[in-house]
Amino acid sequence: MKRELFLTFLMGCIISSCYAIPNRIITLSGALTETVDALGLGAKLVATDVTSIYPAYVKQLPRVSRNRSVSTEGLLSFAPDLILAPKGHVSKEIQHQLKATGIRLVIFDQQYSSRGAIEFIQSVADALGIPEKGKILAQKTERRLQAAIAAVKASKQVKKKVLFIYARGTGTMSVAGKGSSIDAIIRLAGAENAIQEFSDFKPYTTEAMVRANPDIILMFDFGLSSLGGKASVLKMPGIKLTKAGKNERIIDMDGQLLTNFTVRLPDAILALHKELVK
Repeated sequence: MKRELFLTFLMGCIISSCYAIPNRIITLSGALTETVDALGLGAKLVATDVTSIYPAYVKQLPRVSRNRSVSTEGLLSFAPDLILAPKGHVSKEIQHQLKATGIRLVIFDQQYSSRGAIEFIQSVADALGIPEKGKILAQKTERRLQAAIAAVKASKQVKKKVLFIYARGTGTMSVAGKGSSIDAIIRLAGAENAIQEFSDFKPYTTEAMVRANPDIILMFDFGLSSLGGKASVLKMPGIKLTKAGKNERIIDMDGQLLTNFTVRLPDAILALHKELVK
């Protein structure tokens, strides 16, 4: 009987991710940092990556690197007991090294959809050992998501074609195709991604931009700033040949808000929709 009770307890732990709540957490994406905070464990964060800028206090936390690459030594220097990372951000070699030290690493394959956002929240909560808090936050977020999506549908606006340009100065520009987080948020906000010929991101070309002929050009706020502002973008080759250029419809928004796809997704949908229908 005792053996059966022990096995039942053990299986329950496995199923519900039965881990002690960590005391020293490292997050390697803005979405993970935001979710840990929303689940009430922001005070346990000891370091983050360079993409973590929300909430505001996380900007003051140490960074594990100056770019998106990390090292075993850099991670271990913060003595974490849990590291949360997106898929593809930690090499197999580093994964093996961390495992050898006994430090727990959880990797997330985030899906950019409304359902994906809810599952992501619960997955992070499970990794933190607080599944019930995750369930509550996921349900709350889902209700807000449903309301945001309903509001977009109720507006009955004609679908606009939106071209997203990622920029960090004129030398580094690309556009978002299908399957990206930007493609997903554009669709959720009630518009159409102007680029349908390819997936993910590809280098920006004047020819592709003119051919797409978007109604609106969308950029991250730091990207627009890096190009010198709206007036400078309108002077870029080919821009004035598009509907967006002719009507001077250049939108800039908070990149983290648009792409994190977690607890603030309802806010992102409504904020982008509001800009699109102006």
